[in-house]
Amino acid sequence: MIITDMRPLSMVEDEGFNRMICTFNPGYTLPSRTHFTKLMERKYEETFKEVRTVINTNHSKLALTADIWTSVANEAYLGITCHYITDDWDMQSICLTTMPLQDRHTASNIAEWLEEVVARFEIPASKIIAIVHDNGANVVAAANILVEKHGWSSVRCTGHTLQLVINAALKHPSIEKAIGATRCLVQHFKKSELACTKLKDKQQQMATPEHSLVQDVSTRWNSTFYMISRLLEQRWPVTATLSDSSITSRGKRYLDLKPEQWSLLGELSTALKPFECATVFMSGQKYTTISAIPPLVKGLLKSTQSAAFESAPLRAFQLTATQHLQERWREETSFSDTTPNTRKGRWMCSSMAVAVAPPPILQVLNQDLVPPYWILSLVLMVKTRTEQAKGTMFKTK
Repeated sequence: MIITDMRPLSMVEDEGFNRMICTFNPGYTLPSRTHFTKLMERKYEETFKEVRTVINTNHSKLALTADIWTSVANEAYLGITCHYITDDWDMQSICLTTMPLQDRHTASNIAEWLEEVVARFEIPASKIIAIVHDNGANVVAAANILVEKHGWSSVRCTGHTLQLVINAALKHPSIEKAIGATRCLVQHFKKSELACTKLKDKQQQMATPEHSLVQDVSTRWNSTFYMISRLLEQRWPVTATLSDSSITSRGKRYLDLKPEQWSLLGELSTALKPFECATVFMSGQKYTTISAIPPLVKGLLKSTQSAAFESAPLRAFQLTATQHLQERWREETSFSDTTPNTRKGRWMCSSMAVAVAPPPILQVLNQDLVPPYWILSLVLMVKTRTEQAKGTMFKTK
């Protein structure tokens, strides 16, 4: 229970927990907190050795992901996860550490912390092929140190990069004002039990899905998309509730959005949908995602550029999003005969990986991105020969 439900060790000393155990088995004496602490430490050491053995006996290269985050208690942590493909072609991810950070988060310190964790698990530096990280200046600088020192590839997190693209595109006065009004409106229903109850009545009367409104989180742009989409779905029940004088006082009537803001939110929801699809797909944990970046970015560019919006704010969104996509993924979206062979080869292999099983997201973004049949045939042939060669390699060991 302590490990599975992530409960504090102190729960074994809680009066209610002890009463429950006594009810189940009156003759049982519950061990002390120290006993469970020793059990957990022993279990950790056993698991640590198992993980170290699994990582070092696997023949695959490794990729690391690193992220620094802050808890609600304002404590900083560094999370490091390793990813690899087993000999059976299954993708595995193992969290190596979530270490508390006491020192300053400088580039040299971050690079040193990463090397310490790698050394602790006895992972040869040559076995690590890449490190994935966000766009923070200190983390990028730390990754560059490791690139120069060990030759690892530095890969910026696509989800975080999309967050920056959308944040920049949303910085239009009219869009910010509409989103701000939406937040205030949703917050009103979240805080008012009377308004929330009346909204449910209106939903039933209008045969609208009985869904709650969604409050967004500033650090997750897709939560803003979900907030807007849900409000658009509930537009008429919400408007009817706000129009009810017995529920909403005159001083609160301003909460209802203006017609042009409703229209803008409708267009904004349409513009954000492809980005939401891309974010969900890139958040996958059981399949490779880096191979989908070139066609995915191309699809986002095409879907954004081809959209026809009536309002000036959305046309500005369209232009800004296009510019930032092109700037942040310049290498992934531009190919020429003069491109260095290493980069061309990397994305050629990536595109072939996508061609083997085109993810549904590419079909959502743009039908033209699905590889033609001759490419599929070529890739399937290469895949078959690779698997045959791999089988022969293992047989000879």
